[in-house]
Amino acid sequence: MSIEQRRRAVLLPAEAEILRRGLDAFAELGYEATSVRELGNRLGVSHNFVNDRYGSKGAFWEAVVDFALTESRRQLDPVLLRHFEDPAERLAAIVRRFYQIAVRSPQLSRLMAYEGTRDSARLDYLYERFLTPVLLLCVPSLDELVAAGRMRPVSLFQLYSLVTGPIATMTQSPLARRFGEPSVSDQERSATADSLATMVMSGLLQD
Repeated sequence: MSIEQRRRAVLLPAEAEILRRGLDAFAELGYEATSVRELGNRLGVSHNFVNDRYGSKGAFWEAVVDFALTESRRQLDPVLLRHFEDPAERLAAIVRRFYQIAVRSPQLSRLMAYEGTRDSARLDYLYERFLTPVLLLCVPSLDELVAAGRMRPVSLFQLYSLVTGPIATMTQSPLARRFGEPSVSDQERSATADSLATMVMSGLLQD
Protein backbone atom coordinates (compact mmCIF):
# COMPACT_ATOMS: atom_id res chain seq x y z
CA MET A 1 0.00 0.00 0.00
CA SER A 2 1.39 3.37 -1.00
CA ILE A 3 1.73 6.33 1.36
CA GLU A 4 -1.20 8.03 -0.39
CA GLN A 5 -3.39 4.94 -0.02
CA ARG A 6 -2.52 4.68 3.67
CA ARG A 7 -3.30 8.35 4.16
CA ARG A 8 -6.72 7.99 2.54
CA ALA A 9 -7.46 4.84 4.55
CA VAL A 10 -6.78 6.70 7.79
CA LEU A 11 -9.14 9.47 6.73
CA LEU A 12 -12.02 7.11 5.90
CA PRO A 13 -14.86 6.92 8.44
CA ALA A 14 -15.15 3.66 10.37
CA GLU A 15 -17.24 0.94 8.71
CA ALA A 16 -20.12 1.29 11.16
CA GLU A 17 -20.24 5.05 10.57
CA ILE A 18 -20.25 4.53 6.80
CA LEU A 19 -23.20 2.15 7.07
CA ARG A 20 -25.02 4.43 9.51
CA ARG A 21 -24.69 7.39 7.15
CA GLY A 22 -25.85 5.20 4.28
CA LEU A 23 -28.92 4.21 6.29
CA ASP A 24 -29.68 7.87 6.96
CA ALA A 25 -29.44 8.64 3.23
CA PHE A 26 -31.64 5.79 2.03
CA ALA A 27 -34.22 6.43 4.77
CA GLU A 28 -34.41 10.13 3.94
CA LEU A 29 -34.22 10.10 0.15
CA GLY A 30 -35.32 6.62 -0.91
CA TYR A 31 -33.26 4.21 -2.95
CA GLU A 32 -33.86 5.69 -6.40
CA ALA A 33 -33.09 9.28 -5.37
CA THR A 34 -29.94 8.30 -3.50
CA SER A 35 -27.23 8.51 -6.14
CA VAL A 36 -23.74 7.12 -5.73
CA ARG A 37 -22.44 10.69 -5.86
CA GLU A 38 -24.85 11.75 -3.10
CA LEU A 39 -23.70 8.81 -1.01
CA GLY A 40 -20.09 9.88 -1.52
CA ASN A 41 -20.92 13.37 -0.32
CA ARG A 42 -22.75 12.08 2.77
CA LEU A 43 -20.10 9.51 3.57
CA GLY A 44 -17.30 12.03 3.13
CA VAL A 45 -15.58 9.91 0.49
CA SER A 46 -15.01 10.01 -3.26
CA HIS A 47 -17.91 9.20 -5.60
CA ASN A 48 -16.07 6.00 -6.60
CA PHE A 49 -15.93 4.69 -3.03
CA VAL A 50 -19.28 2.82 -2.95
CA ASN A 51 -18.57 0.94 -6.18
CA ASP A 52 -14.95 0.27 -5.25
CA ARG A 53 -15.74 -0.98 -1.74
CA TYR A 54 -19.13 -2.67 -2.19
CA GLY A 55 -19.40 -3.30 -5.93
CA SER A 56 -22.60 -1.34 -6.58
CA LYS A 57 -25.22 0.88 -4.97
CA GLY A 58 -27.49 -2.16 -4.63
CA ALA A 59 -24.82 -4.13 -2.79
CA PHE A 60 -24.19 -1.14 -0.52
CA TRP A 61 -27.93 -0.94 0.23
CA GLU A 62 -27.86 -4.61 1.27
CA ALA A 63 -24.84 -3.97 3.52
CA VAL A 64 -26.66 -1.01 5.09
CA VAL A 65 -29.81 -3.05 5.65
CA ASP A 66 -27.85 -5.98 7.11
CA PHE A 67 -26.21 -3.54 9.51
CA ALA A 68 -29.57 -2.09 10.60
CA LEU A 69 -31.33 -5.45 10.82
CA THR A 70 -28.53 -7.00 12.86
CA GLU A 71 -28.81 -4.22 15.41
CA SER A 72 -32.60 -4.51 15.52
CA ARG A 73 -32.48 -8.27 16.04
CA ARG A 74 -29.85 -7.81 18.75
CA GLN A 75 -32.39 -5.72 20.64
CA LEU A 76 -35.45 -7.81 19.74
CA ASP A 77 -34.11 -11.32 20.29
CA PRO A 78 -33.95 -11.20 24.12
CA VAL A 79 -37.73 -10.70 24.08
CA LEU A 80 -38.51 -12.90 21.08
CA LEU A 81 -36.64 -15.85 22.56
CA ARG A 82 -37.61 -15.35 26.20
CA HIS A 83 -40.14 -17.70 27.78
CA PHE A 84 -43.38 -16.13 29.06
CA GLU A 85 -46.11 -17.99 30.91
CA ASP A 86 -48.77 -15.74 29.37
CA PRO A 87 -48.75 -15.42 25.54
CA ALA A 88 -50.42 -12.01 25.81
CA GLU A 89 -47.60 -10.79 28.03
CA ARG A 90 -45.07 -12.11 25.51
CA LEU A 91 -46.77 -10.41 22.56
CA ALA A 92 -47.06 -7.16 24.50
CA ALA A 93 -43.36 -7.30 25.37
CA ILE A 94 -42.47 -7.80 21.70
CA VAL A 95 -44.62 -4.88 20.56
CA ARG A 96 -43.21 -2.66 23.31
CA ARG A 97 -39.61 -3.52 22.40
CA PHE A 98 -40.36 -3.00 18.70
CA TYR A 99 -41.65 0.50 19.43
CA GLN A 100 -38.66 1.32 21.62
CA ILE A 101 -36.34 0.34 18.78
CA ALA A 102 -38.32 2.51 16.35
CA VAL A 103 -38.09 5.47 18.71
CA ARG A 104 -34.32 5.16 19.09
CA SER A 105 -33.61 4.35 15.42
CA PRO A 106 -36.45 5.50 13.17
CA GLN A 107 -34.43 5.16 9.95
CA LEU A 108 -35.19 1.47 9.48
CA SER A 109 -38.92 2.04 9.89
CA ARG A 110 -38.80 4.85 7.32
CA LEU A 111 -36.84 2.67 4.92
CA MET A 112 -39.37 -0.15 5.30
CA ALA A 113 -42.29 2.23 4.74
CA TYR A 114 -40.62 3.41 1.53
CA GLU A 115 -39.79 -0.05 0.22
CA GLY A 116 -43.20 -1.45 1.18
CA THR A 117 -44.82 0.53 -1.64
CA ARG A 118 -42.47 -0.88 -4.30
CA ASP A 119 -42.48 -4.40 -5.71
CA SER A 120 -38.75 -5.02 -5.82
CA ALA A 121 -35.93 -7.35 -4.93
CA ARG A 122 -35.17 -4.97 -2.06
CA LEU A 123 -38.60 -5.60 -0.57
CA ASP A 124 -37.99 -9.35 -0.92
CA TYR A 125 -34.71 -8.84 0.93
CA LEU A 126 -36.43 -7.10 3.85
CA TYR A 127 -39.32 -9.56 3.90
CA GLU A 128 -37.17 -12.68 3.86
CA ARG A 129 -34.41 -11.51 6.20
CA PHE A 130 -36.39 -9.65 8.82
CA LEU A 131 -40.16 -9.51 8.58
CA THR A 132 -40.88 -13.20 8.07
CA PRO A 133 -38.45 -14.50 10.73
CA VAL A 134 -39.75 -12.04 13.34
CA LEU A 135 -43.44 -12.53 12.59
CA LEU A 136 -43.14 -16.33 12.53
CA LEU A 137 -41.77 -16.20 16.07
CA CYS A 138 -45.02 -14.47 17.08
CA VAL A 139 -47.26 -17.16 15.56
CA PRO A 140 -47.31 -19.57 18.55
CA SER A 141 -48.48 -16.77 20.86
CA LEU A 142 -51.12 -15.67 18.35
CA ASP A 143 -52.42 -19.20 17.88
CA GLU A 144 -52.63 -19.75 21.62
CA LEU A 145 -54.49 -16.49 22.21
CA VAL A 146 -56.95 -17.12 19.37
CA ALA A 147 -57.56 -20.70 20.51
CA ALA A 148 -58.30 -19.44 24.02
CA GLY A 149 -60.75 -16.85 22.67
CA ARG A 150 -58.60 -14.01 23.95
CA MET A 151 -57.77 -12.54 20.54
CA ARG A 152 -59.59 -12.04 17.29
CA PRO A 153 -58.05 -14.05 14.41
CA VAL A 154 -55.67 -11.85 12.41
CA SER A 155 -53.39 -12.58 9.48
CA LEU A 156 -49.68 -11.88 9.78
CA PHE A 157 -50.03 -8.89 7.48
CA GLN A 158 -52.88 -7.52 9.58
CA LEU A 159 -50.76 -7.95 12.69
CA TYR A 160 -47.85 -6.20 10.99
CA SER A 161 -50.10 -3.34 9.87
CA LEU A 162 -51.68 -2.90 13.29
CA VAL A 163 -48.33 -2.86 15.05
CA THR A 164 -46.35 -0.72 12.61
CA GLY A 165 -49.05 1.85 11.88
CA PRO A 166 -48.58 3.83 15.13
CA ILE A 167 -44.85 4.12 14.49
CA ALA A 168 -45.60 7.08 12.23
CA THR A 169 -46.72 9.06 15.26
CA MET A 170 -43.27 8.61 16.77
CA THR A 171 -41.10 9.08 13.67
CA GLN A 172 -42.82 11.91 11.77
CA SER A 173 -41.67 14.82 13.90
CA PRO A 174 -42.05 17.50 11.17
CA LEU A 175 -45.71 16.49 10.66
CA ALA A 176 -46.32 16.34 14.40
CA ARG A 177 -45.07 19.93 14.75
CA ARG A 178 -47.62 21.07 12.16
CA PHE A 179 -50.34 19.60 14.34
CA GLY A 180 -49.02 21.70 17.20
CA GLU A 181 -47.34 18.84 19.01
CA PRO A 182 -44.42 20.09 21.13
CA SER A 183 -40.92 18.72 20.81
CA VAL A 184 -40.38 15.93 23.31
CA SER A 185 -37.39 14.45 25.07
CA ASP A 186 -36.11 10.92 24.47
CA GLN A 187 -37.65 9.92 27.80
CA GLU A 188 -41.06 11.30 26.79
CA ARG A 189 -40.81 9.59 23.41
CA SER A 190 -40.03 6.31 25.14
CA ALA A 191 -43.06 6.74 27.39
CA THR A 192 -45.21 7.38 24.32
CA ALA A 193 -43.92 4.16 22.79
CA ASP A 194 -44.99 2.20 25.87
CA SER A 195 -48.39 3.89 25.89
CA LEU A 196 -48.98 3.09 22.21
CA ALA A 197 -47.98 -0.54 22.79
CA THR A 198 -50.59 -0.77 25.54
CA MET A 199 -53.28 0.70 23.30
CA VAL A 200 -52.44 -1.62 20.40
CA MET A 201 -52.56 -4.67 22.65
CA SER A 202 -55.89 -3.51 24.10
CA GLY A 203 -57.27 -3.40 20.55
CA LEU A 204 -55.95 -6.85 19.71
CA LEU A 205 -57.14 -8.64 22.83
CA GLN A 206 -60.81 -9.38 23.38
CA ASP A 207 -62.45 -8.47 26.68
